[in-house]
Amino acid sequence: MLSKELKQNFKINAMQVRKGDTVKVMRGDLKGASGSVIRVDIKKGRVYIDNLTMKKSDGKVVERPFQASNLQITALVLEDKRRKGILERKAGG
Repeated sequence: MLSKELKQNFKINAMQVRKGDTVKVMRGDLKGASGSVIRVDIKKGRVYIDNLTMKKSDGKVVERPFQASNLQITALVLEDKRRKGILERKAGG
């Protein structure tokens, strides 16, 4: 899901989350927290966000996984030609 500003700019409602995008957590106990995506696990369907970690029982600090459906994209990384092409095609049509 995209933020209102991105929806207005690009004329689309949703986009796949990619490494480097800035996202905001919309559900759960960390609701409202935001950060940059550092890793996307396609097999498990999880997204890992910078500075949002959890502590394991042995005291080890690990990255906390989030479902992509519980996140809102607030800033897109537009370095990829294919992603730019998709956005231009959608905005133009």
